[in-house]
Amino acid sequence: MKKECVTMLLAGGVGKRLGKLTSNIAKPAVPFGGKYRIIDFALSNCMQSNMTPVGVVTQYQAHTIHQHIGSGNAWGFDHSKNKLTLLSPFTNVNGGEWYEGTADAITKNIDYIDQFQPEYVLILSGDHIYHMDYNKLIAHHKNMQADVTISAIHVPWEDTRRFGIIHRNTQFEITEFEEKPMHAKSNLASMGIYVFNWDILKEYLNKDNENIKSNHDFGKDILPKMLQQNKKLYVFPFQGYWKDVGTIESYWEAHMELLDGEFTEFNQDSHLFTHTHNRVFPPHQIMEGGHVIKSIVSNGCMIAGIIQNSVLFENVHVNKYSTISQSVIHQGATIGRYVDLERVIIQENVTIPDYTTIKVPITEEPLILTNEYILAEQKVGGLNI
Repeated sequence: MKKECVTMLLAGGVGKRLGKLTSNIAKPAVPFGGKYRIIDFALSNCMQSNMTPVGVVTQYQAHTIHQHIGSGNAWGFDHSKNKLTLLSPFTNVNGGEWYEGTADAITKNIDYIDQFQPEYVLILSGDHIYHMDYNKLIAHHKNMQADVTISAIHVPWEDTRRFGIIHRNTQFEITEFEEKPMHAKSNLASMGIYVFNWDILKEYLNKDNENIKSNHDFGKDILPKMLQQNKKLYVFPFQGYWKDVGTIESYWEAHMELLDGEFTEFNQDSHLFTHTHNRVFPPHQIMEGGHVIKSIVSNGCMIAGIIQNSVLFENVHVNKYSTISQSVIHQGATIGRYVDLERVIIQENVTIPDYTTIKVPITEEPLILTNEYILAEQKVGGLNI
């Protein structure tokens, strides 16, 4: 079946900078916002934009993505070839070779794309928090008669070394591309969202595949080579909230920004789905026996203490005389009595003992609490940090 555009959603990242959050799950499968997973945002955007078919490319801890997505019915997809397909390294025709980079992940799935004979390929990352109508991006690509269009947003200057940095002229044409520069000359960052003319991209992918010195990466190899050879690269200036939650700090920040209302689309029913179709409560202050201030509290939570500016996933228990502030608490965690926590991220099913105090200064990265961490701290003299 011929399709104008095929969407490829890259969801195989390890997410090393997220530390213990990705020790046993893929980065796009990390929980977010009380009930969701990070990948829910890209999948919901695809559904809202009517972008089918979608190939979800998985690798690291692929089963955690596969289990979450299932048949894709929650987002209006199913496993038929014109809707959503899970593409791990072991499902492509190359005999289960691991993907060596973002571009290589597409190269090894060329046959999947080719079956639809598309004019365009939309390439997305599965580990960003945002809402976007991809039709506007594709319309911009067509209007500019571009070979490649890169969605971009201005980021804080101190974050530029984490991104591909774009320089453009007044006609939106890209004049220079720097991949994670130490000293950036611009703060216009690539969002990792691309539209390519498929015939051109396929040509570059095949050439790149033959280059043994290549990293097989879009930012390091494909895009610079296209720019060098005078292909038409244009920028699509994105307006709205977007967050790359690739570090512990940015993951925590995204939750605090969610509570501050910066990502207004989050609580609009039409925008975001999970695999169960259920949604978390919006920030509220109703909780029997406790006091909840400007926080998200999910189903099954039992709160007897004070919750401030925090996000609680399902079935979290907070006992009497405890205070939780500016924290993210994953599913099934139990907080004892007389506990005082600030700027922490608590992993799933962790138990925080009575009389624990952990308050992380604003100058330091939020602390991830695991059962292993709790036991280790108890052995060396207690939990008062």
